[in-house]
Amino acid sequence: MMKQLIFVCLFLVCVLFSYGQASFANLENYRTEWLILRENNKSLVGIRSFTKNAVKYYLTVDPTTLQTRVVGDRSVSVLYKDAAQVTKSLSGSVYESCFSLVRKTENNLQDAGLNFRLPKEAGINLTIDLCPSHKPLDKAIFEDLLVAFKGIDSTLPLAVSVSGKWMLNHAADLKWLKSLDTKGVKITWINHTYDHVFNNNPLTSNFLLSKNTNLNYEVLENEKLMLKNGLMPSVFFRCPGLVSDRNIIERLLSYGLIAVGSDAWLAKGQQAKNGSIVLIHGNGNEELGVQDFIQLLRTESQSIKTKHWTLYSLSEGLDEEPH
Repeated sequence: MMKQLIFVCLFLVCVLFSYGQASFANLENYRTEWLILRENNKSLVGIRSFTKNAVKYYLTVDPTTLQTRVVGDRSVSVLYKDAAQVTKSLSGSVYESCFSLVRKTENNLQDAGLNFRLPKEAGINLTIDLCPSHKPLDKAIFEDLLVAFKGIDSTLPLAVSVSGKWMLNHAADLKWLKSLDTKGVKITWINHTYDHVFNNNPLTSNFLLSKNTNLNYEVLENEKLMLKNGLMPSVFFRCPGLVSDRNIIERLLSYGLIAVGSDAWLAKGQQAKNGSIVLIHGNGNEELGVQDFIQLLRTESQSIKTKHWTLYSLSEGLDEEPH
């Protein structure tokens, strides 16, 4: 009987954490937080809380590594909950320095946030946007990456900016993306809003700047959908069209989120250099950008083989940036 019980427990663990992340399908009471939590001897920033089956959980950020995790309230204690005290306690952290970096470009109409090269890197920070689309996922991006780095790097970090409307219409593609974890593809999941509003207006009244856009809904509903689909929301946020204003950026910061722009949107003819934050779309709507990226892999093939060109996660190198 005991052996059967152990087997059942192990099976449940495998189901819950398949593809590396538990699913919170029936989460409730999702809300924003700004707390310093203590886990053993480590401080974490609590940016969201929610309940599942009457158990409270926090979505947390490690202020040094920028990694996010969901932790149960029984495994942590609340150290600070006064907003000013929380912000003060983060002084000098990588997380706080990112806030300073983002504020340098917050008045940009387009491409605010982290939009610069990380020059100490020999390679790129790849970001793949999944805006709403009726077309299938462009799997060639991921398949060509695996071929290019086969036998060279066992771990391939990249970021996927996912919108709610894309997730709702591409369940099979999302499952396939999650399965890439078993092949060493480590995805940082970026919030790309729930609706990804777009119209034919000028940029000043388009995307998140469209009339009657509810930023709270766009941010939190997408996070909830990500968690329900077994994705871990990262601390990063990609504005649709890279369009925002100072108010949007400040509100994102109030959610604890770091806007990510790009210095190399390949489909627009911007060239990728060492340390670039590269942007391509994997939703089937940007053939030129995908072709340019595949050509970039071919161009750098020898450097890849000699380990002089690789992929980086977005959080790498940020601790060395001046602010």
